[in-house]
Amino acid sequence: MRTDHLFALPSVWSGASRVLDLFAVFDTYNDSPSDALADSRAIYSDWRIIGEELADAMTRVEREPPTTAQPPTTPAAREAGRP
Repeated sequence: MRTDHLFALPSVWSGASRVLDLFAVFDTYNDSPSDALADSRAIYSDWRIIGEELADAMTRVEREPPTTAQPPTTPAAREAGRP
């Protein structure tokens, strides 16, 4: 999912031509019909990326080998027979 759908991605040639573009003829932006639609697209894109990263993190945690480390015990707990 792209997160830059509101920005035009220029090529090398359009970047070079902007040096001589005194009247900003080459400035282009991806438009939305309304501000509300642009905002909703941006929010959807943000939450989708968050969901993808969360799913990726959950998958990585599931793949990790289980640890056998036990929580540290205090001397008083050992004397009382508690872990």
